[in-house]
Amino acid sequence: MENINSLKVFFLLIVFIVSACSTVPITGRKQLHLIPDNEMLAMSLTNYDQFLKEHKLSTDAKSTAMVKRVGQNIANAVTKFMKEKGMENRIKNYEWEFNLVEEDVPNAWCMPGGKVVVYTGLLPYTKTEAGLAVVMGHEIAHAVARHGNERMSQEMAVQLGGMALSVALEKKPEETKMLFLQAYGIGTQVGVVLPYSRMHETEADKLGLIFMAMAGYNPEEAISFWSRMAKSGGQKPPEFLSTHPADETRIKNLKEFMPEALKYYKK
Repeated sequence: MENINSLKVFFLLIVFIVSACSTVPITGRKQLHLIPDNEMLAMSLTNYDQFLKEHKLSTDAKSTAMVKRVGQNIANAVTKFMKEKGMENRIKNYEWEFNLVEEDVPNAWCMPGGKVVVYTGLLPYTKTEAGLAVVMGHEIAHAVARHGNERMSQEMAVQLGGMALSVALEKKPEETKMLFLQAYGIGTQVGVVLPYSRMHETEADKLGLIFMAMAGYNPEEAISFWSRMAKSGGQKPPEFLSTHPADETRIKNLKEFMPEALKYYKK
């Protein structure tokens, strides 16, 4: 009887894992995300609203308009692409929103549901609208690829014993909230950001190039941007780069991805 029960548990686990698998757009990688999308979206909205209450929006009308324009252009391109590929369910509940917050920290992030924030401290690094598209495309790619769900699932398994998100929110609300914020790089402490894996970073680089190209931005600008970042030695690295090494390997990969990205670029 014990062996039969063990087999039942094993087969139920297999069914659960298979049902939790999905495919990342463009790269085709199979991924496992254990947290239901509706729960991630609900948590995203709660934390996004709280973040905006605690941070001042930029009063720089020109820069704010640029952030909203670049973000919306990329969002429109992503939405169109997903519909054409029959993957619209992946972003069906996204309500895109783009804000520039007044904070002298080089950072940017995108929550599930399309909630994007750029910090004013990032703009001196991006320099141009195309440079901004490099970063926003990359961060939007992380969200569309559900990398945060993968990271948070792993951390919940380690730190919270693998309990369901709904249970974790009830029993350990502060710890769970902190995991969410860390998973999406929301904050000003480099040390608390949960690092993306090399696979996630490479995947976001590739998707980001294609997304910005779809939106009408020259993806070749990514080479210039990351080259600038690689040469900024001696300075504290930008927050969003704390787990995004701007090195020769990344630039080499970007060059390899470029021919495919350029297929989507229309001047």
